[in-house]
Amino acid sequence: MRTTRSETPDDTEAIHAVNAAAFPTSEEADLVDALRADPLAWIDGLSIVTETADGEVVGHALLTRCHVGDAPALALAPCAVLPAHQRTGAGSAAIRTGLDAARRLGENLVVVLGHADYYPRFGFTPASRFGVRAPFEVPDDAFLALALDPTRPTPTGVVRYPAAFGV
Repeated sequence: MRTTRSETPDDTEAIHAVNAAAFPTSEEADLVDALRADPLAWIDGLSIVTETADGEVVGHALLTRCHVGDAPALALAPCAVLPAHQRTGAGSAAIRTGLDAARRLGENLVVVLGHADYYPRFGFTPASRFGVRAPFEVPDDAFLALALDPTRPTPTGVVRYPAAFGV
């Protein structure tokens, strides 16, 4: 049995460890730490962990503030799961919980750079359909967006990521 919840200060080291283990370098783990330190990017309640019944943090999904043009939006990145727990739903659970938390906070547009065969299960479609572009070259099917409330308008233009992303 797994549970998902917003991170607490006690989770910082475990989140770093999950991201470091899930990727070939520490770049994503360091990115999470840098975003946490950026008050313009960090939104309390949108860093989500998945933990096992015994309280081990095995998954993480992070949503931070970005902008599309001058309008606020969210970037979903990174998403990570300990290798031993990958393909068990731990990552999907964290992402769903994060998207639900963002919806409750009144957020709407979420962008993600990721696998075209993974993110559509959450409702993501090519960002180009929203008139949203990445600030770098990327295949159309890998740069995706989701409107958490499809009845609300979404901004158009180029995404401006927090400085920690380095783009």
